[in-house]
Amino acid sequence: MTITNQTELRTVYREPAARAVQKVLDHLDAHCRNFIALSPFCILSSAGADGQADASPRGDPPGFVTVLDEKTLLLPDRPGNNQVDSLQNIVENPGVGLLFFVPGMNETLRVKGKAEIVTDTELLEPMTVKRRAPLSGLRITVEEAFLHCGRALLRSRLWDPEVQIERASYPTYGQVLADQIAGADAEEIDRSEDEANRDRLY
Repeated sequence: MTITNQTELRTVYREPAARAVQKVLDHLDAHCRNFIALSPFCILSSAGADGQADASPRGDPPGFVTVLDEKTLLLPDRPGNNQVDSLQNIVENPGVGLLFFVPGMNETLRVKGKAEIVTDTELLEPMTVKRRAPLSGLRITVEEAFLHCGRALLRSRLWDPEVQIERASYPTYGQVLADQIAGADAEEIDRSEDEANRDRLY
């Protein structure tokens, strides 16, 4: 069976419990703000006008996403590969989702809202790291926020050191790209990445 509408979906899944609906906030309360202050990592989801979706990891020291007020977040955009997939999507479609993680916690924080790309110096300079302010930031107007239960992270054992792989069991970044890009040199890519990770994180 392929599910194609809401009615069919509810033949498989029962209605959510009242508490699951009631916990959804339209703002960031003290607990949400505290979670964001503790979080060094989040995933930003976006979609273009064509509906093509994207998810992008974002990380920095804990609290790198600034809570401007109970309805507004500011997410810095740090140096990357300049594909700016998320930013291109947001220019076309401002709807975004954020999933915040805190190491050692199984619960996550989900936030939905509308984003705009800002380059205002007064907003971005306080986010300076190693004397480099972000080129832009996402100012996100919060529409929904809620704490998500820990079952997914419990099932995955995400924070359990015993399930961490030996890094050598998977090819390096350079080795993967060399297999995917004709003529690419794995060692050169890995050297370049090591240099960028050492000298150009900000």
